[in-house]
Amino acid sequence: MTSPLFPWQDDAWAQLQQLSERMPHAILFHGAEGIGKTLFAERFAQSLLCQSPASGGHPCGQCDSCGWFSQYSHPDYRRVRPELLDESEAAEGEEADAAEPKKAKSAKAPSKEIKIDQIRALADFMNISTHRQGMRVILLYPAEALNTAAANALLKTLEEPPPSTMFLLVSNSIDRLLPTILSRCRKFALAMPAPQQALAWLRDKGVDDADVWLAEQGGAPLAAQALAQSDVREVMDEFLRTLAHPGVETALKTADRMQKIPLNDLVSWTQRWLYDMFSLKLAERIRYYPRYQKEIGALAQRVEMSDLLGVLKSIKDRRAVAGHPLSAKLFIEDMLLDYASLFDTAR
Repeated sequence: MTSPLFPWQDDAWAQLQQLSERMPHAILFHGAEGIGKTLFAERFAQSLLCQSPASGGHPCGQCDSCGWFSQYSHPDYRRVRPELLDESEAAEGEEADAAEPKKAKSAKAPSKEIKIDQIRALADFMNISTHRQGMRVILLYPAEALNTAAANALLKTLEEPPPSTMFLLVSNSIDRLLPTILSRCRKFALAMPAPQQALAWLRDKGVDDADVWLAEQGGAPLAAQALAQSDVREVMDEFLRTLAHPGVETALKTADRMQKIPLNDLVSWTQRWLYDMFSLKLAERIRYYPRYQKEIGALAQRVEMSDLLGVLKSIKDRRAVAGHPLSAKLFIEDMLLDYASLFDTAR
């Protein structure tokens, strides 16, 4: 927790400090996925609880409060997130949140949502006195993971916030949040870093082909780093080759081979491929997959703009249900057959 901010966040941090004189009770940090919003919000949470803040409002990293925070054991700090993130962190060998009891292993899959019980559990935390009469901080992310019941429960708390309590929400998609929640938070946008700054950071981290990974992640450096360190390259290239050579047989074979790949990834890759086709037709520019410019260009010449817009809308709808398919294989088949229909010469 004492590590510095990412280099592209310095200006945003300075801007955030200007709120200190009239601090709102809830701040919503929002921006593209993979740019470091959660770490930024965690550092701000630590600074609010720090006993001896350093220059620029940064946490000192030396006091008792900072020590507790680094272990996720600060008595006045809670983070609320889906069970899946806790499971993933534990599986990677990182320290679990010491403020919460460890749960027995269950055959039930960890939830991808933030549930109402998690919001209700904050009541006891907010009703006791703070340590050393200071502030209490609640960090919630990603805010769009709130299910309907949890969102409504949180809204009631935001409408009548307890004294000395700060809510920090982090979101990749504020359009998926209740308008009433948005209206009760001070929105704070975190921008995408400049391409050269992001590339320099990735190369400093030893990422090979940094420009390729960065383009494929829309300019988000942390997402690019994570993907570069995974074993997804071969699978991703196979899927992109499928998109480059659309057809019924190809769609069926690919769906069979890739039914165990996270559907959100497949939807994202398809959506970005379609955006590149759209951008090439509209502005003669490719953003995500410059390595496939020849293939995308050839396909773009074969499709009508109105049909392309229709499939783009369809893929957006699929993204909303990708986490809860009845059958992964059928989901992929339907998506790829819909895509292949764009190039059906019999249309």
